[in-house]
Amino acid sequence: MILITLTHVVAGSAALLAGAGALAVRKGGRLHARIGTIFFAAMLVLTLSGALIAAFKPERATAVIGIITCYLVATAWRSAKRRGGRAGRFELAALAVILACGSAELGFGLQALNSPRGRIDLLPYQPMFVFGGLALLAAALDLNFILRRQLSGAQRIGRHAWRMSAAMLIATTSFFQGQQDIFPAAWRGMAIWYLPALAVLAAMLFWIFRVRFGGAWRKWPPGPNVSRAPSSSRPAPDPI
Repeated sequence: MILITLTHVVAGSAALLAGAGALAVRKGGRLHARIGTIFFAAMLVLTLSGALIAAFKPERATAVIGIITCYLVATAWRSAKRRGGRAGRFELAALAVILACGSAELGFGLQALNSPRGRIDLLPYQPMFVFGGLALLAAALDLNFILRRQLSGAQRIGRHAWRMSAAMLIATTSFFQGQQDIFPAAWRGMAIWYLPALAVLAAMLFWIFRVRFGGAWRKWPPGPNVSRAPSSSRPAPDPI
């Protein structure tokens, strides 16, 4: 368990640094892709090791949150890599996983709400409903994707952007708000620790809006089944 905890800490540090870098650099370029790969790998290790640690404590709802975050990273990565924008077996499997996680999280939330302490293990009921709702929202979007069978370029990159950003937001909040017991006593509870999460949230909203409504996706390399948008005399915005 000590080795798993050490792995979790190292992966978390790498994920936070790589996530900040991926948000900061020009999107769509080689540097963004390389930093994004580091973030993807670090987040997989972070979320799976965190889920394992939570399961052994046990903190059942927290373990499910780890799986939800892992799902967000994996589906975001898949969206970026599958440039044709087509749904396949991976998306069907992901839908099954996130439906199970969402149902479990809402079930834990109801149990905690009706318990004398308002908790399941160490976690209060409020985060369980938040993550259960997030999971079911992601499942609804997955189902829409599967039924449509294919996403446009803007939809595909928007899917990638919000899921990676949401995973980064969860990791940032978990560290700066959830791990304050490792901070010096004088630093705990300071309002400044909300700034990283707010910065990630602002960046997520900015890029989602720009991708879906600003035409920023048009310079991304299209997949074999996705045609480029018609050219215009106006220069297109920089890609995300």
